[in-house]
Amino acid sequence: MSDNQSQTNKPNGTGIKRLFKATYCSIKGFKAAWKHESAFRQELVLVLVLFPFSFVIAQSTNHWLVLFFSLIFLLFSELVNSALEALADKVCLEHDELIGRAKDIGSAIVFLALIFLKLVWIIATLQYFSLIN
Repeated sequence: MSDNQSQTNKPNGTGIKRLFKATYCSIKGFKAAWKHESAFRQELVLVLVLFPFSFVIAQSTNHWLVLFFSLIFLLFSELVNSALEALADKVCLEHDELIGRAKDIGSAIVFLALIFLKLVWIIATLQYFSLIN
């Protein structure tokens, strides 16, 4: 272990070197989610389809940001849920009440993100077609 690592107790070090290592770990996380999580793949495809439309239906920069972050929030929630499920499966594959609860709560996070996304995009689409103000 280097002196820098022993002082910070961080395996990826500090400074710009840590930034590159953290970026590499993040890329590995995206690849793992794509490879192992069908829900992530489906939601990423949905995001990639909707993203170009966000530029068309947004009525302002702030409006576009809401559309954009509804998409990002969905991916964020799915990544958190997938990480939680992977960790839970590593800990215990048998039925366990607390692990089941943790998985259900993770699923609820994704459900809320989907509701948020649907509401934001339905309202934006209705506004675009002047069906509501």
